[in-house]
Amino acid sequence: MVTLNTQSLTVPVGIIRLFEFALTLITFSLVASEGHDSSSFWAWCMFTWCFCCFVTLLIIILEFTSLSAKVPISWDDFTTAFAMLSTLMLLAASVIYPTFYVRSSQSVRIAATVMSCVCFGLYSAEVGLTRAKPGEISGFLSTVPGLLKVLEAFVACIIFISLNSVFYSRFPGLQWCVAVYSICFIIALLIIILTIGRLLARIPIPLDKCLTGYNILAVLMYLTAVVIWPVYSFQNNPRPPGCNHCFWDSLVVVSCMTCINLIVYIVDTVYSVRLVFVSPA
Repeated sequence: MVTLNTQSLTVPVGIIRLFEFALTLITFSLVASEGHDSSSFWAWCMFTWCFCCFVTLLIIILEFTSLSAKVPISWDDFTTAFAMLSTLMLLAASVIYPTFYVRSSQSVRIAATVMSCVCFGLYSAEVGLTRAKPGEISGFLSTVPGLLKVLEAFVACIIFISLNSVFYSRFPGLQWCVAVYSICFIIALLIIILTIGRLLARIPIPLDKCLTGYNILAVLMYLTAVVIWPVYSFQNNPRPPGCNHCFWDSLVVVSCMTCINLIVYIVDTVYSVRLVFVSPA
């Protein structure tokens, strides 16, 4: 028999989740009422609001019925990773949607943008409430290195939706960059999944040192992408006249996101080295 747990919905995080669900549903409905667009950016925004709404509702139901305690995963890691990922996805959607699809006369789309920004604030507040404090025992994804892994995967997603396969397939250098993005994304996603599934402890290798070595390798790989992508993308390829959110702008987005992810991997590597090799004073 399922036991109802109303306490989880009276705490600040539970109340925030109720507002998150309602506002993401409203945002999705407002944008859907304005019609469909075939671009990858529109698909990303719609997926963001739908994904956040559905998973938030699922979390509310599982916690309200106490079924979250019976799910064979690390629930704290799952909810923290989801809140962090939703924050980043909504931040991107709140920037992309008004940039590409909103004009001053479109009141419904403006309202949807405002709602999306409020949702971003709510998920940010949830991350602040659930993030592990220094000295606190918690799941890996509640710590700074864990949140950095989520950020690495998210930035890679922004890179993927900005890629133009027709363009990068013409240059081996750009194909190498796409391979870098893909390999690092897959490994980051695998680490997140294994953490949520409580499977990392079952791997019979010194995982902390392996992850540190991987982070160093990822930094080196992203360093090559930071140099190679702009060289192949912009050499003898000036911005086309009259370009308004054209493919050339997507090349700039990929360049910027590559630099951002390089910085994130560097910070992740510094944290990993300090945790593994630097003895506490």
